[in-house]
Amino acid sequence: MNTITLNIYRYNPEQDDRPYMQSFEVPIEKQGMKLLDALNYIKWNLDGSLTYRRSCGEGVCGSDGMNINGVNGLGCITPIEGLKQPIVVRPLPSMQVVRDLVVDTTHFFDQYKQVKPWLQSNTPRPEHERLQTPAERTELDGSYECILCGCCTTSCPSWWWNGDRFLGPAALLQANRWLKDSRDDAAGERLDALEDSFKLYRCHQIMNCMEACPKELNPTKAINDIKRSLAKRKI
Repeated sequence: MNTITLNIYRYNPEQDDRPYMQSFEVPIEKQGMKLLDALNYIKWNLDGSLTYRRSCGEGVCGSDGMNINGVNGLGCITPIEGLKQPIVVRPLPSMQVVRDLVVDTTHFFDQYKQVKPWLQSNTPRPEHERLQTPAERTELDGSYECILCGCCTTSCPSWWWNGDRFLGPAALLQANRWLKDSRDDAAGERLDALEDSFKLYRCHQIMNCMEACPKELNPTKAINDIKRSLAKRKI
């Protein structure tokens, strides 16, 4: 049976002085095997202490974001085939490591909350749903699909350097999603909150976010849309 080699970042703060890399040999048990399958094999058969997040296994929950051969992605939808060996697996960059491949996402979700990612409407609540035309609904395409895996934000050098103040690609993508929603009445307040030299304007068009997104979304375009909206209201 063919095997693959994985070099995995290991760190248990309760017993390790510093992180280290550990190598594992994993059999290729099936065609179309994904990286998450390999990690599961290690945990279930070789080292039960290996720690990582996982849930749906289908690229929907976003829980198993990690750095794979230097590129952020989801373990559950990344095929083993085609990856350069040894496959180097590390936690998402620029986040505090809790243990092994698990990172602390508290700050990431705090920034997401800052954009108030919920509908704000001044009109009375209708008896049923708030309606949109097909064209208005289409405006949300490319934004609502975000699964908040953090792959885009943690691939952004501007966020690495200014993550305490720059909201990052994922949060700004969601901010633009609500700015485009025809049912929302808080565009002015949302733009006021984003008009800041750090929150928004630290994006330097590096476009790592677009390359890293497992859903093939374009946060850079969303950020540019927000900048255009701010410019239009000043004219």
